[in-house]
Amino acid sequence: MTLSPARVPATGVRRLTATLYGYTFLDDFVLLYPVYALLFADTGLSLWQISSLFALWSITGVALEVPSGAWADAVSRRLLLWLGPLLTAAGFALWILVPSYWAFAVGFVLWGASGALASGALEALVYDELDRLGAAGRYARVMGRARAAGLIAVMAAMAAAGPVFASGGYRAVGAASVLACLLTAALATRFPEHPRAAAGHGNWSATLRSGLAEARRDRSLRGALLLVPAVGAVWGALDEYTPLLVRDTGVPDERVPYLLLLIWTGATAGSLLAGRAERLGTRGLAWLLAGAALALALGAGVRTPLGLVLVALAFGGFQLATVLADVRLQHRIEGTGRATLTSVAGLATEVGTITVYGAYAVLGGAAAHGFVFAAFAVPYLVTAGVLRARRGVD
Repeated sequence: MTLSPARVPATGVRRLTATLYGYTFLDDFVLLYPVYALLFADTGLSLWQISSLFALWSITGVALEVPSGAWADAVSRRLLLWLGPLLTAAGFALWILVPSYWAFAVGFVLWGASGALASGALEALVYDELDRLGAAGRYARVMGRARAAGLIAVMAAMAAAGPVFASGGYRAVGAASVLACLLTAALATRFPEHPRAAAGHGNWSATLRSGLAEARRDRSLRGALLLVPAVGAVWGALDEYTPLLVRDTGVPDERVPYLLLLIWTGATAGSLLAGRAERLGTRGLAWLLAGAALALALGAGVRTPLGLVLVALAFGGFQLATVLADVRLQHRIEGTGRATLTSVAGLATEVGTITVYGAYAVLGGAAAHGFVFAAFAVPYLVTAGVLRARRGVD
């Protein structure tokens, strides 16, 4: 039976989105998420050592982010999407087999490399495949749902981590995390990827130069590139410290994963609103960031479990703003170096994240985690002010 022309694109969109949602779910279904900061602390690492691991994670991303994006544009985005989870699986295996500072460090290098391979490649593959099917206008809704699928996976992992940890400790949650990574790699091979014009004719360095040249020519594109790290860097770093923030409210360790669920429920709700919120202009985005910043400052500052409700609202606002910033960037890219330019934005985000890790280590050594979280609301108020000043530009 021959499919009608109207049905073929719909089938293609369904295949793409089903694979994407499954991929993002499995990629974040990591039972180590809610406990690995505790694993580091229980191994005897200091706050400085823990922060240095997070920084190493980001430094790896900084080193590989843009080259991997150019590689994805020059060769195959799907290849990078299945290779990355295999590196993460190897890193998690090291953590549970030989827990030590250096094993954690190697694991973070592998995890950072994995993130760099996927960053840019995933967004570019999805946008170009949707565009090929005449459905690029669905990108915000599709990516919002994909981010929500990842956050739901985080929450499911948090819910599962409690009983799994109680029965088998760190080795059990680590083994489950390795299995999730292997399943992610297997599913990535099902992503559709059609031939496209490659910037630089398959040469990654030429691809990189082509993508950067596009950013230099287009002022609005440069603004969109800068907005991505301005929105995503701070809260992307703070989420690594959320277990410590929750513990600082005085709850016992076995309740930490369940209270983290509250925070990530807020972030998930933010992702699901992306399709409708795409209509927000620059002014609306500024108000969104300002409101989320105030919720973060108040919620973290009170240092009680009830205050985590406001932290959840803040994370929802930041997650929504992160998706909207990515949507603005993708719509402004017109050349063939989509993964390259998305990776440039990712690079800037990683640099900002490293800065936050270092600042957190300094502030956290002299103040409670709640105070540090509240202090990091300030950069968002600044970003909101800049957007307000540019409210006439969309």
